[in-house]
Amino acid sequence: MSPLIKPRQLESALGGTEPPVVLDVRWNLLGPPGEREYAEGHLPGAVFVDTETELAAPPAGEAGGRHPLPDPGVLQRALRRAGVSSDRRVVVYDSVDGSVAARAWWLLRWAGHPDVHVLDGGFAAWSAAELPVTTEVPRPDPGEFVVSPGNMPVTDAEGARRLARTGILLDARAGQRYRGETEPVDPRAGHIPGAYNAPAGEHVTAAGTWRSPTELSTRFTEFGLTSTGDAGAYCGSGINACSVVLALEHAGLRTPENPAVLYPGSWSEWSADPHRPTATGAWPG
Repeated sequence: MSPLIKPRQLESALGGTEPPVVLDVRWNLLGPPGEREYAEGHLPGAVFVDTETELAAPPAGEAGGRHPLPDPGVLQRALRRAGVSSDRRVVVYDSVDGSVAARAWWLLRWAGHPDVHVLDGGFAAWSAAELPVTTEVPRPDPGEFVVSPGNMPVTDAEGARRLARTGILLDARAGQRYRGETEPVDPRAGHIPGAYNAPAGEHVTAAGTWRSPTELSTRFTEFGLTSTGDAGAYCGSGINACSVVLALEHAGLRTPENPAVLYPGSWSEWSADPHRPTATGAWPG
């Protein structure tokens, strides 16, 4: 089953007898605040979940990076507040390209939810299809979902270092940051030696919808990735890398039973330690 759902499919599901829970997770590092976008208009029945405070823990110095995985109790309270239960499908969306929604998708899977999808094209695609938008804030009945961490594989800095040499490690940041030409946020520029650049923004079309499985499969296999070899992903702080995990599943190169590994600390953690090596330029190094 695809991890994606189209706007018209979601519209039909929302009108059915067992509508999914819809989570609005719009967020942008440089703004505007997702909660403000939500207040200006959102999908009917959608509940806003905050990326900074509910889908991530506060930064804890050098360990964990800028967006560590959330405390399970915090995540559970947020999901229950939104009406999430284990027996009810969940659909998550962001502004456009699914890279932030993928973080929520990944966390729900990590927490043990069996049925989660990302809205293909996000709020932009829903609006472009002229589907209904509202400013009404829902008050769903509390959900009963129990967060059970550990259902998606993660690695630490040492594991990422090994994976870059023994498997395929993909860096989801923009090319300029991967190559070390600029670093607007983290302590040092460059990338983990041995990692390949697979920018999250290139998983989607100009309209923000996900590329076809064939296109994505071709893109990833050019790095030497196979359906059986070890593969993992990182980005700046562990958010956009989740879109690589989703893209590999959408491409058919990974399955829900055998997902790619996520390095949650990502470059923000790696670059904080001056003793860790750094590569620059267009090649893995």
